Amino acid sequence: MKGLLLAGGRGTRLRPLTSTGNKHLLPIANKPMLLYGLEHLRNAGIKDIGIVVTSIKEGVPETVGDGSKFGVKVTYIEQPEPKGIAHAVGISKDFIDNNPFVVYLGDNLLKNGIQEFVNDFEQSDYDAIITLTKVKDPQRFGVAKMKGDKIVKLIEKPKKPPSNLALVGVYIFKPIIFKSITKLKPSWRGELEITEAIQNLIDWKLKVKAHTIKGWWKDTGKPEDLLEANQLILSDLEPSNEGKIEKEVTITGKVAIGPGTTIRKGCHIRGPTIIGKNCDIGPDTYIGPYTSIGDNVTIKGGEIENTIIMNDTAIECCKRIVDSLIGKNSKIFSAEKTLPKGYKLFIGDNTSLSI
Repeated sequence: MKGLLLAGGRGTRLRPLTSTGNKHLLPIANKPMLLYGLEHLRNAGIKDIGIVVTSIKEGVPETVGDGSKFGVKVTYIEQPEPKGIAHAVGISKDFIDNNPFVVYLGDNLLKNGIQEFVNDFEQSDYDAIITLTKVKDPQRFGVAKMKGDKIVKLIEKPKKPPSNLALVGVYIFKPIIFKSITKLKPSWRGELEITEAIQNLIDWKLKVKAHTIKGWWKDTGKPEDLLEANQLILSDLEPSNEGKIEKEVTITGKVAIGPGTTIRKGCHIRGPTIIGKNCDIGPDTYIGPYTSIGDNVTIKGGEIENTIIMNDTAIECCKRIVDSLIGKNSKIFSAEKTLPKGYKLFIGDNTSLSI
């Protein structure tokens, strides 16, 4: 069995964080989100993996390489334009050859991985397996209409959802799916929809199984989704300390501190929190729960909570920062000692601020 990890798309809902890089490389608990899917494929015994990218120059090869450091073999497949999931699968036909395969959307996070689904497929004669979960806003997703345990119909982003069962971004197919994809025409979104490709299999009376996942699932398409995913991952954090902690520092809860990092006098670090390598935190700084701090970050004073701070950032403003995404190489400083006083902002398109 082969794996297909989808890492294309423009990530427009996550701009400006995605203006200079691939959205699938945004960090969740200090690890690029794409690597969670890669590891789930590997842990399910799938070692031959194709990664679909919109452009080879998006940074994914620099992060993943040939896959050897993760115990897999990676082949890159370039999708010239983001024309939908089914299109990404279709252009991967030569890589897949005549093998069954798992499709894993790179911006999805699953608590329990995919081993159960892979085992079920390998021990059956199914032509496809789809995964479902109950959601509050099914109109945002592909939705399944069920009759008992049988799939009746799949609808992409319906205005009036027939159920609250959304398709999770994990599918398992036999190569018959490629025949179905050749029958597709672009939807109203201008994309080849994977829901329509699977619907063809159902209409052809082939065996399509629906699995309802256990544990949480998170699609990370919006900024608030990234923060929630960060919370979910950090909830299972293993505490560790490879840094230096000065006297008069308080650490409570599950906290992981990377090598070369210094936590200075008067700091209060409350977990779950992860702090990367070579950071300088404090003095007199509060880092609250559900915060991920990348590598080479300096924070002096103030309070930070439920926030993702990416690499090479400096913060020295003595303010309270909450529920925020702060991109790499950012600088946030206090204007209290400058004249004229006021907020000085350099922000990209589609930025959201609360000041």
